[in-house]
Amino acid sequence: MDYFVYLLASGKNGTLYVGVTSNLVRRVYEHKNGLTEGFTSRYAVQSLVWFESTSSIEAAIDREKQIKNWKREWKIALIEENNPGWDDLYESLL
Repeated sequence: MDYFVYLLASGKNGTLYVGVTSNLVRRVYEHKNGLTEGFTSRYAVQSLVWFESTSSIEAAIDREKQIKNWKREWKIALIEENNPGWDDLYESLL
């Protein structure tokens, strides 16, 4: 089974959210459709701008914690390394 660490954004250089899940398509769908109360629905953080997978839930959680502790500039650099236009990657998963 794969586990995913992902970054959502409200727009280019907008509000960022870091999460972890075992089902990326379902989880992003929930964020996009306001099915989860909290930060992402409150701040309209719905665009999947970065993700990576691992086969270990422990590794995914550790990576999520690592990224959450990063400076904002480092998170932006991570996104722009592979997604310089901040495109929503959700459609590419379907």
